[in-house]
Amino acid sequence: MTAIIEIWNYRTLIGNLAQRELKSRYKKSVLGWAWSLINPASTLIIYTIVFGVFLKQTAPVAGNGGFSSFGLYLFAALIMWNLFNGTVIGSIAALQGAGPLLKKVYFPPECAAIANMLTVLTQTVLESAIMVVIMIALGNVSWTFLLFPVVVLMLVLFSLGLGLMVSIWNVYFRDVGYLVGIAMNLLFYATPIIYSLEVVQNSGKHGDQVANLLRLNPMTQFTMMSRELFYTHTLPSGWSVLGTFGVSLAMFAVGYTIFTRKALNVSEEL
Repeated sequence: MTAIIEIWNYRTLIGNLAQRELKSRYKKSVLGWAWSLINPASTLIIYTIVFGVFLKQTAPVAGNGGFSSFGLYLFAALIMWNLFNGTVIGSIAALQGAGPLLKKVYFPPECAAIANMLTVLTQTVLESAIMVVIMIALGNVSWTFLLFPVVVLMLVLFSLGLGLMVSIWNVYFRDVGYLVGIAMNLLFYATPIIYSLEVVQNSGKHGDQVANLLRLNPMTQFTMMSRELFYTHTLPSGWSVLGTFGVSLAMFAVGYTIFTRKALNVSEEL
């Protein structure tokens, strides 16, 4: 509780750091904030063409039974991945960038990671809004949309905990940042984003075993929940929600504990 109160007391600083990041992200750019939509849109188009057109990946029928779109099925999963990837990778850069300020004045070092998380969350809100608008236009609307913020909250806890942990380790061992980059690339393909678990299950005699291994990946659960709520309008199982929430809470607790213990002299190391 003391840590929470301390962070709350520095909420103005967190807000200022987040605003500074948002303002500087597209500074001196002609298109400005349009890039926040162009970047994910370009990624979506590339993946849709490569995996949906050339490699013939298919998506299940949408919740209204009126269409099947691999692009939207992919987009629902990418929203989750972008939030996770941006929070974890951004936490490392945020703590490094806060070094000069930490040497001048005291504030909880985790404020930098929290500010970064808020900027990434802003992007997630924009992407989710686009998804909702498209679904409304296509008539694929359901009350399950209202449960999406709960999934986002769980992913924020999971991502921030992991981001805090790797960011403080990177202060003492700069190899961590490079290793995290490699690990994120591997994790992307180990998460059913550009494919579905059904494809894995039907891939051969070991398909079921591989699919079961992929289910152990927490990001698999997050991407599946997003697709269920946005695309197919089905409720995730209670056990998957409870398990995912438990893992998210545990990751945040472990990551925050490691961060606070190693961050006592972080200004000197930075």
